[in-house]
Amino acid sequence: MLDSPRSLLAGIGAEIAAGNLIPFLGPDVLTIGAEPPVPVGARALSLALASKVGVPGRIKNNLWHSAQYIETHKHRVTLDKLMAAFFQPVPEPNALHRWLAGLPKLPMVVDTWYDGAMKAAFETAGRDNWGIVQGCSKARRLDGGVWFRAVSPDGAIVGDDVADGWRTVLYKPHGAAQPTGDVLVSDSDYVEVLTDIDIGTPIPQVVKDRRSSRGFVFLGCRFYDQILRTFARQITKRSSGPRYAVIPGDLTRNEIKFLELEGITPIILPLAEAVPLMTEANPA
Repeated sequence: MLDSPRSLLAGIGAEIAAGNLIPFLGPDVLTIGAEPPVPVGARALSLALASKVGVPGRIKNNLWHSAQYIETHKHRVTLDKLMAAFFQPVPEPNALHRWLAGLPKLPMVVDTWYDGAMKAAFETAGRDNWGIVQGCSKARRLDGGVWFRAVSPDGAIVGDDVADGWRTVLYKPHGAAQPTGDVLVSDSDYVEVLTDIDIGTPIPQVVKDRRSSRGFVFLGCRFYDQILRTFARQITKRSSGPRYAVIPGDLTRNEIKFLELEGITPIILPLAEAVPLMTEANPA
């Protein structure tokens, strides 16, 4: 672990602003500032689902199993309605969202939660020439083998060639509540993705292109679950590095092992303390 994590953060902020490091956002980003109006994290969302539908106690702390139970026993429509209701409120973009949205050289933001705060930050900043690339659930793959779609900020599905031309891509690998409401959340959503993700098929080409010469910074992410680790590993695969993670000190054994195996330098500091150190020296 690092002796002086603060000494790295100004330099990391400068590299993000220059477009050399890609921010990889997890749900805990929403804990900066005011209390968010949406569930934060897989375990919190799993418990929220269980509060609406009777889920067996042995799985109620596991989001993907709980969502699959609801999909199987109450139909997918019920699951989609619950997810839409939970994430209909859009959290107020916080200091990190606003800073990232104001960076003109930022090629991509990976946002792994379902909320619309990062999208709202881009809109509030008056940015143009950006858009969303998001994962598609199995339930909505009516056209067969579609793993992801490019979506303009107003919700129109556009061609991959359009996404290639965006200055900044907001990549939502697990789907998004806004603007389409298409999310990956149940076991059945992930089974095909995880089968093919090792060969990269579910990863959009625009993501592969933009990661190749850059590194990543994980912010607000945890890696206690295999699905979370697999997505992080495959999205950052073949990136040139370096890789950092601003993360709290209560890491599990699996998280520590994952960071070591993936060459991710941990910066042990609360995110609320780290963000000002990254952003104040590197204004948008």
